[in-house]
Parts: sequence; C-alpha cells; structure tokens
Amino acid sequence: MSGTMTAPTSTSAGAADVDVRIEDDASPLVRLIGRTLRDSARTGHAVDTLNRSTGTVAIHSHDTPQAATISFGANGIDVSSGVLVEPDAAVTVDLNARFAPTADPSGDAGLAGGVLQALTPPLPGWRDAAQRFWDATRSLPGIPDVLIAVTEGPEGLEQAVLGDGPTQYLIAGAPETLAAVFCGADDLFAVLSSGALGIQGTLSQLSVMTGASWKVRYDV
Repeated sequence: MSGTMTAPTSTSAGAADVDVRIEDDASPLVRLIGRTLRDSARTGHAVDTLNRSTGTVAIHSHDTPQAATISFGANGIDVSSGVLVEPDAAVTVDLNARFAPTADPSGDAGLAGGVLQALTPPLPGWRDAAQRFWDATRSLPGIPDVLIAVTEGPEGLEQAVLGDGPTQYLIAGAPETLAAVFCGADDLFAVLSSGALGIQGTLSQLSVMTGASWKVRYDV
C-alpha cells in the first residue's frame, strides 16, 4: 500500500505539480528517492521527466543489495521497494554520491537519463538549507540549543547562528558541502568521514546530529 506525498508548494518558476507516493512502511532507499523527487518537483527541476505518464525505472545501489522501482503514471509517481516487474530501464548508482551512476544504464537510455537528472535537483543556498534543517530538527530530543554553520565566503568567514541557549554545535565546510548536508542530499556522517566537514561538539551531540541528518535525508 502506498501513502500519497505531494511535492511541497514552491515559489520556483515552473515547479512541477506532481504527486510522489511511497509505501507506508517505506525502506530508506524508497524514502530517499521520494524526498529527492519531491525536491526536484518543488524547484521545477527535470519537469518533463516528472510529468511522464508511463515508464518504470529500477534503481540499484552499487555496493548494497538495496533496490527500488520508480513508476510513472497518469496520476503521479510511485516509488516502491525492490524490482518486482521487468522495468523499462535500470540504473546502478552510488547512494552516497547523490545518485551518481556507476555503470551504463540498461533499457531505455532516454528514460534512464531523465530519471538520473530528476534525482539530482540543484542544491539550495547554504543559509536557506541550514534554516530549513533547523526548522525540521530543532524539536528532536537532545538536539543542541544552538546550531552554528561556518563557511568561507568571498570576503572571509561567514556564519549562520540558529537557536538560542547554553549548548551549541558547530559545523564547518564549503558552502556546497553545508548545503548538501543540510538539505539531505549528503549524509552528515559520510561527509564527516570523508574529511570534507569539520565539527565542534560532544560525541553524544554527534549522535543526535546524525539522527537529525537522517530525518532530513529520508524525510521521516
């Protein structure tokens, strides 16, 4: 059974009015795909693909057994776990590299290319992404009172300070890195492990912030 999730209203010109539906008990991959497609719809990205009325595409993880199917129909898009029917196209992607393909697609190359484009919406500005991240996660148990995001701008260090209180957590990185983590395109712990992100806080705060990252990334 699927639960309907409609792409959020956006002021972006050309935003797609499309329903993206996922299963009630969706897997992390299904949730990740659903959230990413909704981001594309909200920002008016890959509208032609999102508005397709036919076609099925299988999405395979390149390094885990995870798989999902995207089905286009007259009433929107359904994302489901596994690959239960023969798809029109199939792609194998790196889930920790924003759905970057790791092999040539099979089947309908045009459909596969359109889906890969739809799975790579443009990143928001890092300040906007930080604010949306904070709005979505500030009520989580154990979340620090203050989130500080720091980056290097054209005129030197820039920072955004969100919240108020005695406990704080600092995240530093390039503008694109911060934007990708805060909007859910990248996993906080994976980026931290790569060395592209710096943090200042306790281990318990890191655990909470990792959970907050997953909340945004998987839209839970």
